[in-house]
Amino acid sequence: MASDHEKQLQQCGWSTRAIHAGEARQKPGDAVTDAIYCTSTYTFENLAAAREFYVAKKPREEYGRYGNPSEKVLERKLAALEGGDAAVLLGSGMSALAALMLAKLASGDHVVLMDQCYHRSRELCTGYLSRFQVGASLTPACDYDAIESAITPKTKLLLAECPTNPHLSVIDLARFAEIGRRHAVETAVDATLATPFNVRPLDYGIDYVVHSCTKYLAGHNDLLAGVVIGSAEKLESIRHLRGLLGLINEPHNIYLMLRGLKTFELRMERHNENGRRLAEFLAEHPRVEKVFYPSLPDHPQHNLARQQMRGFGGIVTFLVKGGDAEATAHVVDRVRIPRIGPSLGGPESLIDFPLLMSYHDFSPEQRAAWGIPDNMIRVACGLENPDDLIADFAQALAVG
Repeated sequence: MASDHEKQLQQCGWSTRAIHAGEARQKPGDAVTDAIYCTSTYTFENLAAAREFYVAKKPREEYGRYGNPSEKVLERKLAALEGGDAAVLLGSGMSALAALMLAKLASGDHVVLMDQCYHRSRELCTGYLSRFQVGASLTPACDYDAIESAITPKTKLLLAECPTNPHLSVIDLARFAEIGRRHAVETAVDATLATPFNVRPLDYGIDYVVHSCTKYLAGHNDLLAGVVIGSAEKLESIRHLRGLLGLINEPHNIYLMLRGLKTFELRMERHNENGRRLAEFLAEHPRVEKVFYPSLPDHPQHNLARQQMRGFGGIVTFLVKGGDAEATAHVVDRVRIPRIGPSLGGPESLIDFPLLMSYHDFSPEQRAAWGIPDNMIRVACGLENPDDLIADFAQALAVG
């Protein structure tokens, strides 16, 4: 049950919630920030206190694998930002997705996911889970008839990303949730690229939202974390599994993420601005064949994105016109501001050559099937000045 203070915060703006939600007004030691609890074990004053915990189930900490006081603060904050009842923090985005799958699927069950989901998510569902006799079906992104046709009596979960990575496809969240409800199948959306600032899937009836907090939520390229957000009741099995398998995060990461969220709205406004402005520049450039970004009028889900999203994030994907792998690599090597590397969501812009950096183990036929041509570049816009990013890509794309 939310306190009156938490209810009041829900009526406040994004920065106010990101700074204050989930936190006690007066903290231990009278500090303005939450403490870092570097302990594996929490002791009891006496056996009466232990009895209150083990027998009467009085809430408190016992052992680090099951919880940390700052972790609870962060989970409350993330749940408040996403509009969920509760959140479960895990060690990374992939551990969050894995915990969701392992907690909700059993031998003989079936999951349906879109073919534009992150390639490691596809590997988890179609490869690793098959060892436990869990079936998986891939459907074309945003093909709702195909999603519905893939559902069987054994289907227990529908999984999507919104937007997808690197194609930036935008699913109709209300329609996706309705398909799940009609077939009595739970729905989960990885909204890492959107963040709750740009879209909140729970508002559309989605059951679970997954984030790689490593990206925009933490926001500084300095930690790994993941979270599953939804109703407290539905998350209980995931919380139990986290403690059983030890899929936890560590105290310093929790502190860094609490600190990073204080500037969440300010950062997302700049990420959104940089992504939009770079996409518009690239869309007009003679050496660019195609740009994937939802704010552009030629994006397949442009109208839906405008209705459903506040902003469109910092990821911009584009194809170099007439470019083969060598010409495309030349553009990547010529940029001066973005660093070459995977990931996204930090202050530093990053540039990714998918052919080499994410799909190097795939054949040309497989890459074609996943929509990864040799001339694709993905840019994760950071927090630099947008004019500087545009000037940098102008010189990188210049002939000669």
